[in-house]
Amino acid sequence: MRFLNKASWLIFLIGFLPGSGSFVLAQSRPSLSELRQQIEQELARHPGVFAVAFKDLTTGQELLIREKERFHAASTMKTPVMIEVYRQQAQHKLALTDSILVKNEFKSIVDGSPFSLPIRVDDDTVTYKQLGTKRTLASLVYDMITVSSNLATNLIIEKVDARKVTQTMRELGAKDIEVWRGVEDAKAFAKGLNNTTTAYDLMVIYEKLAQGKVVSPEASQAMIGILLEQKFNESIPAKLPKDVKVAHKTGSITGVRHDSGIVYLPDGRTYVLVILSKQIKEDLETQNAMATVSEWLHRYVSQGGK
Repeated sequence: MRFLNKASWLIFLIGFLPGSGSFVLAQSRPSLSELRQQIEQELARHPGVFAVAFKDLTTGQELLIREKERFHAASTMKTPVMIEVYRQQAQHKLALTDSILVKNEFKSIVDGSPFSLPIRVDDDTVTYKQLGTKRTLASLVYDMITVSSNLATNLIIEKVDARKVTQTMRELGAKDIEVWRGVEDAKAFAKGLNNTTTAYDLMVIYEKLAQGKVVSPEASQAMIGILLEQKFNESIPAKLPKDVKVAHKTGSITGVRHDSGIVYLPDGRTYVLVILSKQIKEDLETQNAMATVSEWLHRYVSQGGK
């Protein structure tokens, strides 16, 4: 592996500044392996364990760091749940227009005992005000993704079955994503029955979404449309130009922060990026580190990396 010295890396970074000439970029930009080393060095500066999975869908290039290591999925598992909804709709087992009763009582997967979601740990405050009323499945899916509603997630999982979500992930080639349950099942958590993922598996499903290979081209495009409406944009999109579109899903619990999705450049180039973290100390510091990694990879792709 050929490593950049400090001077050449500085030239590389300067080359990324607005107004930089293409000649400097062409002469000093790093190889993908050198960029990988720089990303590893950047992430090593921050407390925690990080995984990165990047794939340029135009060139097929990949950059992988701890890509097969398992992480608590947190809310990244909501994309697989959405995929299962669209899959079952295609099988005529349900419809997005179905009405779902909004309730806040669910059964633990351990023993069937009831539990409820505390509103204080949910980013969605609206759905809790609608208890006893009905919502369409489509609106719950939208809230599950865009504002990461835990209540909507549990209502949807109760309808589609977590085991079927995992089975669908296997069919898509995601061998290590495990969806056991909904959110805030304390008894399951205590027994280690947690939803898990790897950066590589999330990369697999987002690549297939981008290629229109999840359920159908129409369903894939509909799901991407929802992911593009994501309200939490502190990581992958944070330092990207405004004309770059990101269809993504975040996830966070104590000590964990993730972001994962598809990045669309204005010129039509597309790539998938997944950044996972665990054992972190500061959310804001971690978000900034993730945003920096995202920024570097965007610049690499936008300059035609080889």
